[in-house]
Amino acid sequence: MNKNKLSRLLLFVYLLQQALIPAFAHAYIGPGAGFAFLGSAFVFILTIGLAVLTILFWPLQLLLRKFRKKGISKKARARRVVIMGLDGLEPKLVEKYMAEGRLPNFQKLKDEGAYSRLGTTLPSLSPVAWSTFQTGVNPGAHNIFDFLTRDKRYCLPLLSSTETTSVMKYFRFGPFKVKRGERAEVKLLRKSKPFWKILGDRGIFSNIIRVPISYPPEKFAGNILSAMCTPDLRGTQGTFSFFTSDPGHHEASSDGIIGGEVNSLEKIGDTYHGVLVGPPDAANPSQNLKLNFTVTPKSTTLADFQIGNDKFSLELGKLSDWISVKFGKKIFGIARFCLRASQPECSVYISPINVDPSNPALPISQPIYFSNWIAKSQGLFGTLGMLEDTWGRNELALNDSAFLEQAYLTHNEREKMFFETLSKTREGLCCCVFDASDRIQHMFWRYMDPNHPSPLEGDEFKDTIPKMYERMDELVGKTMSKLNPKDTFVILSDHGFASFRRCIGLNAWLYQNGYLALKEGAKPGRDYFQDVDWSKTKAFAVGLSGIYINRKGREVNGIVSEDEARLLKQELSTKIEQLRDPQDNAEVVSKVYDTVVHYTGIYAKDAPDLIIGYYPGFRVSWDSVTGTVEEEIFTDNLKAWSGDHHVDPKLIPGILFVNQKKELNNPHIADLAPTVLDLFNVPIPKYMEGKVLI
Repeated sequence: MNKNKLSRLLLFVYLLQQALIPAFAHAYIGPGAGFAFLGSAFVFILTIGLAVLTILFWPLQLLLRKFRKKGISKKARARRVVIMGLDGLEPKLVEKYMAEGRLPNFQKLKDEGAYSRLGTTLPSLSPVAWSTFQTGVNPGAHNIFDFLTRDKRYCLPLLSSTETTSVMKYFRFGPFKVKRGERAEVKLLRKSKPFWKILGDRGIFSNIIRVPISYPPEKFAGNILSAMCTPDLRGTQGTFSFFTSDPGHHEASSDGIIGGEVNSLEKIGDTYHGVLVGPPDAANPSQNLKLNFTVTPKSTTLADFQIGNDKFSLELGKLSDWISVKFGKKIFGIARFCLRASQPECSVYISPINVDPSNPALPISQPIYFSNWIAKSQGLFGTLGMLEDTWGRNELALNDSAFLEQAYLTHNEREKMFFETLSKTREGLCCCVFDASDRIQHMFWRYMDPNHPSPLEGDEFKDTIPKMYERMDELVGKTMSKLNPKDTFVILSDHGFASFRRCIGLNAWLYQNGYLALKEGAKPGRDYFQDVDWSKTKAFAVGLSGIYINRKGREVNGIVSEDEARLLKQELSTKIEQLRDPQDNAEVVSKVYDTVVHYTGIYAKDAPDLIIGYYPGFRVSWDSVTGTVEEEIFTDNLKAWSGDHHVDPKLIPGILFVNQKKELNNPHIADLAPTVLDLFNVPIPKYMEGKVLI
């Protein structure tokens, strides 16, 4: 039997499985953490085995479910709930465009159902807000406070959502065990329990597509495809590669770039040669596997590209399809390629190398074969947590046109998997988050703000954001056409948006005001707190939102007592709220929040001590995020990333639409989890803080 026939057979068995017993495909048989090196043959064999077991035992499963009274209750007010997340949709723009008649489907949903602005989390950051959406609790109870946190041992920034450790694995023989070697293990640091896991415990099936902070995917009775913080094949949050034969470009980037690498192309005859860096070599972890490629220009707008056994043409400024790349014997990735210049010098952009969903080397879905099924039904798709390469655009490896193309290629993939999954979800929950709305506003807000200092590329991009809202409206209309009369449909955004014109160097302010000290003779400018004198430092800033007090007994070099910390927080709050921009005397900070007042839960002790709520137009500086003590406090934001939502959450709510005529009384993103449970007549855990909305 050839591979295509086998794929069709497996797809049929999978669909039969979904139709006959949607609650069975719950067992997680995955590769664990780190690189699994699972080949496609193993995945196919695993899938066949599970499918056969499903068919053989589905009558017994149905009887057991009935005996245990699992499944959707007769008292449930919904048989199917469809949740669409539109990350970052701004209520002021939604309301404006509805009033102008540009969003007819949103308007219809509002008229026939309900609409309200949606309260968001402190701070108004995607990982924090979507974690609250999942769990129905505040950050102090789910442990996600920012994209970054600090390592208490070294006061260095760390990714807040995952932790990678080395674990010894054993072969077991009865009471005996034999070491088989160490293995990397990735741990999800988001705590509490997602509401779809509670539904699964009750026999209610869910399909969860790309909801942020879901890597590594957790075991539960349903299907999940992970999202934000899913790494690339190199284990980073997205490292792009820019290759060029232009020596001037290397000189311009000699100080280093963020989020990627600039590499040389060597010209031999008419062909340019380059080396793409891949994942660590298992046999020699200090080295990375590599793959040679060649570029042969054919004209000023066209070049032939070869990598491995793949040969294809690249058109100037256009992204390729996903191209498979294989490192070593069994590590599969995919990447997009873009010809940035052909003559007289040659330059090529290569996207971060994504995990191949049809041959996952990392656990990107649960069950493991779920990503493979999606790939078989719609083709290869990106798996990186943040697929739109914002740093590639910031660092000029991409221009506005190529970035926008990349964003909509990703959006089209998401639409396909959403509608495919929705068609399979006859009852239960189908939830999908779309990211294009967030990424496009981040990168194109400067076209809506005439006072923004970041350079523009052309008038053709001035309507990019309004057109994006219209595109989201089309998605809403298409979804509404596929709903059943008794379906509950929910649309939400996790926060709104505003301009980001001016950068605030928080660590520079702390240094200049005597709260952060540098070692004797050191000057500002080094990152990762390299020159900080912790024996004299009272406070420091890490991440996009927080200030930490250098507390005794908590930080490794803490000097501030608990009594002193209370007074210090009051002092810092008062002074920071009085900050004025010397450029025009504008107010900078709306409010400084003391997390002791606003967070509850067993993880609240790990939160930043203070959260800064900015006015629109301001945000923490790029360098301060990772611990750089800059020379200046105020600087212009000259990057393409020109819009942001890191402002006071009271000033930047999200949106909420539902297709039921209900009064939405000051809804908050924490209300969604208990609301969905209540729709299915599932008891709401006492620890959940949100209220039932509909």
